[in-house]
Amino acid sequence: MKYLVKKSDGSSRWRGLKQLLRPNIASLKPYSSARDEFSGADAVFFDANENPFNAPYNRYPDPYQKKLKEKIAALKGVKPDNIFLGNGSDEAIDLLFRAFSVPGKDNVVSIDPTYGMYQVAADINDVEVKKVLLKPDFSLDVEALLSAADGNTKMIFICSPNNPTANSFSYEDMEAILQGFGGIVVVDEAYIDFAPEKTLLSKLEEYPNLVVLQTFSKAWGVAAIRLGMAFASEEIIAVLSKIKYPYNINILTQEKALELLENEKEKQKWVEQILAERERLVRELKKNPLVKNIYPSDANFILITVDEPEKIYNRLVEQGIIIRDRSKVAMCEGCLRITVGTQEENDKLIEELKKITEK
Repeated sequence: MKYLVKKSDGSSRWRGLKQLLRPNIASLKPYSSARDEFSGADAVFFDANENPFNAPYNRYPDPYQKKLKEKIAALKGVKPDNIFLGNGSDEAIDLLFRAFSVPGKDNVVSIDPTYGMYQVAADINDVEVKKVLLKPDFSLDVEALLSAADGNTKMIFICSPNNPTANSFSYEDMEAILQGFGGIVVVDEAYIDFAPEKTLLSKLEEYPNLVVLQTFSKAWGVAAIRLGMAFASEEIIAVLSKIKYPYNINILTQEKALELLENEKEKQKWVEQILAERERLVRELKKNPLVKNIYPSDANFILITVDEPEKIYNRLVEQGIIIRDRSKVAMCEGCLRITVGTQEENDKLIEELKKITEK
C-alpha cells in the first residue's frame, strides 16, 4: 500500500501526514479569529464588533477551549495539545474526511455493521466507503480490513464498543490494524465508559496514526450540549484545529462541561446504575418468548433478535416506547436495539413486551 513503510521486523508504519493530507488543506491559511492575537483578562475589546453589553455572553467564546481542554487532559491522562473538541463527535468525523480524503478519488475502509455517520460524512464529502463485514461472532476480520485498503485509502474506521452490535474489539486486533495500515485509524470509543476494556488513549504516543473519538453524550449524560472529543498526535490535532470553524464550541457548552468535570463521581454513579439495569433488563428479556437471542453488550444498549421486529417495534411505538429497528442492517436480521433506561422506563418496556406476547 502506498502509505506503508516496511520495517526490518516486517511490520509497518506510516510515512507521516504529508502524504495523507489533501494538498489544499496542507497549504490552507486558517482564518484568524478576533482573539488569536491576545489572551488575558484585563482588556478593552474593540476588535470583534461585539455588543459591549450583556457580559459574558456578548463576547465570542475561547476558540481553543483552553480551560476545558486542561480539565479533560488531566482526567484522560493526555496533553491539552492532543485534544480536539467538536460539535459532537460528528464534527470531528467530518473534519477528518475534509482534511485527508480527496473527493471523488480517495476512499476509506469501515467495518459493517457500524455507526451510520461514517457513511453519511463520506457521502457528503464524495468519498467511497469500502465496507468489510464483521465475522459471524461480530469480531474484527483484521486480514479482510487490511486487504480492503489500497493506494487511495486514507482512513479505517472502527467503532469499539460497536454500534449496533454492542461488543468491544480486542486490543490485539486493533493494534494489528494500527501496525498494518499506514493511513489513519479512527477508533470511535463513544461507549467506552460502559465497557470492561480500556481505552486506547494510552497508545497515542506509540501510534501516530491513531485517532480516538469519545463523547460527552453517553456516560456524561449531556447529549444536548453537543460536545465530542478527538484525541490524536499534536500534528493531527493541529490540522483539525486549522480547518474547524473559529468558534465551534459555544460558551454555554464550555461552561456546562467544566461544571460536569468537577463531579466525575456523579458520572460514575450513573454508569454503575446503567450497567446494573442493563444486566437486569437482559435477565427479564430472557424470560420473554418473543426474544430469541440477546447479544453480549459492552455498551449502554442491548441488541436482541425477534421473529417479527417491525411488528414489535410498531406495537411499542403505539405505547410511546421508542426503540430502534435494526433488522435491515447488515448481519442484524431480526434485530431490535434497546437503550438502557431508568428502572421505571425499563419496567414499562418489559411489561409492554409481555402484553405483546399475550396477544
